[in-house]
Amino acid sequence: MKTKTIIVSVLFIFLFNNCKNNPEDSVKANYLNFSKRDDQFTGGIKMIPITTPVGNFKVWTKRVGNNPTIKVLLLHGGPGVTHELYECFDGYFPNESIEYIYYDQLGSYYSDQPNNNKLWTNERFVEEVEQVRIALDLNKDNFYLMGQSWGGILAMEYALKYQKNLKGLIISNMMASAPEYNKYAEEVLGPKLPPDVFKQIKEFEKNKDYKNPKYADLLFKYYYTEHILRKPLEEWPEAVNRCFKHINNNVYVYMQGPSEFGITGDATLKNWDIKNKLHTITVPSLVIGSKYDTMDPKHMEWISKEVQNGRFLFCPNGSHLSQYDDQKTYFSGLIQFLRDVDSANFKK
Repeated sequence: MKTKTIIVSVLFIFLFNNCKNNPEDSVKANYLNFSKRDDQFTGGIKMIPITTPVGNFKVWTKRVGNNPTIKVLLLHGGPGVTHELYECFDGYFPNESIEYIYYDQLGSYYSDQPNNNKLWTNERFVEEVEQVRIALDLNKDNFYLMGQSWGGILAMEYALKYQKNLKGLIISNMMASAPEYNKYAEEVLGPKLPPDVFKQIKEFEKNKDYKNPKYADLLFKYYYTEHILRKPLEEWPEAVNRCFKHINNNVYVYMQGPSEFGITGDATLKNWDIKNKLHTITVPSLVIGSKYDTMDPKHMEWISKEVQNGRFLFCPNGSHLSQYDDQKTYFSGLIQFLRDVDSANFKK
């Protein structure tokens, strides 16, 4: 019995020291341990108070996992869409012990939805992200900011003001110029549509007949399944369909316009352009572009060279939601970037 006790003790010491000497094993062992967290009761969900020029509100966040050196805050697209477009990350990040935070921006479905257009500005959203960062105790030693589409605009704008707080930046499926995005849609993607379809779409837009069911049918059938998510509509993931059901059209139309075919109408983002500021971003950055995207992949490759420490990830089978239609490329490249930055092994 005494011999057995000694063997068990030696084994425990060996395992303890091995875990202590291997930080990755320690992270993996504690990845799903909520016992020391103040959000255990809610399963990782926190409603974070946000101060704005027109009042105080709350935004919804949900933290998944524990990793002291890799914490990825996810900025969804839209504006006015939801974190639900990222739900496929559940299939990849936990296996790599990567901590990530879902987050619905103010105005989106799970957060407060005030009806005040003064709130929907890039500058105000940047300050919101900063307040979320502080509330979640994210800092330059662990904070990765990832934005897709409109979220990419917000991520770039945040980095231009607050990159001192970042460990890494990920810009997914977003150009650095709204006018160039519009030009790409008009001159490159539009002419690839069947001529009669493109003509009808332009006629609806000319007449501002965006609510016509035929207009939406044409976009979904001929444009969205080619450039938003390359699957037949009946095969679109449930999370994507749920996200579209939850969209806040007031925010979306005010900033992006009534169409996904470029930024149209009087949308506030119509003239947004930060190309000449990108060279000031020094934090390690990953830029993701896709062959069939609504955004020009060559422009996104250019962004990766314009920032000082950029890397480009090209998804040859992907579209705007390449986390779904080119998952293998998307997640292997994204995870490698996070690992490289975390291990101080990042190279362009």
